[in-house]
Amino acid sequence: MNDLGKLEKKVTAFLQEYARSKESKEMIAPSVAKASLLPNHLYEDLGFDNRMQMNRFMIEHFPNLAKMKPKDTLWKKFIYDSVGEVAPACEYCPDQETCFPCK
Repeated sequence: MNDLGKLEKKVTAFLQEYARSKESKEMIAPSVAKASLLPNHLYEDLGFDNRMQMNRFMIEHFPNLAKMKPKDTLWKKFIYDSVGEVAPACEYCPDQETCFPCK
């Protein structure tokens, strides 16, 4: 298994810990993990029009995880921070200042 496959499995397992239902665990968590490897913002790669739609979706499927996420942190960054990794696309994202502001 390559590094991306390992990362996808790690993110899937993390999300599954917080899944609300069998569907969330078996279908949604793997889908979110797979999309998190793609180059765009996570909400875009999941097919949402905006971050508010994605947030509602995550609250529906991962309510306890949603309670833990800081309001000023984007979902992809929060998930990858939680698993101790950096999302593959973050290095090349033109919107880095949103997730990695200068301190």
